[in-house]
Amino acid sequence: MEKTANQGVTRKNALSTKQMALIGVMTAVTCILGPIAIPLPISPVPISFTNLAIYLTVYVLGMKAGTISYLVYLLVGFAGLPVFSGFTGGVGKLAGPTGGYLVGFIFMAIIAGWVIDHFQGKYMLHVLGMVIGTMVCYVFGTVWLAGQLGISFTAGLGVGVIPYLPGDAAKIILAVLVGPKLRKEIRRIGR
Repeated sequence: MEKTANQGVTRKNALSTKQMALIGVMTAVTCILGPIAIPLPISPVPISFTNLAIYLTVYVLGMKAGTISYLVYLLVGFAGLPVFSGFTGGVGKLAGPTGGYLVGFIFMAIIAGWVIDHFQGKYMLHVLGMVIGTMVCYVFGTVWLAGQLGISFTAGLGVGVIPYLPGDAAKIILAVLVGPKLRKEIRRIGR
């Protein structure tokens, strides 16, 4: 009897074939958008589209599967495939100046995904969730960047955060405009 109860729990928590396929698709989207980078002469941190991919992923997949998708992307990059910004990959990327942002993206996916899952249709809260998630990512990234470059946290904000705020705001707006439509369409197709 106990074995049956445990099997029920396992099935309830297991991902469906559709969820696994969508995780694969959204991981691929992140692998396509993630390497696209626009270098800035004032910073070792390029403009990246990884955060846009994550925002869209948590709309399509929700918090749990969206975070799994990002973790798969991270593992693909750590394995050496050139999916990180500037078409780079490998464990050395984590050890470099932008490694903290790669870790921070995990928390961004969790926070933004949780808000989107729990406040469906409340787009201003979605924006707030993405902003908070991005701020947490910025903290991880800035602490790591400052340590790598031997500068203060404030100076790290100047080279690793401030120049990116307008672009990240535009990505959040784009995600809120496109994400709910993607989510609705994916759910309609799944019926």
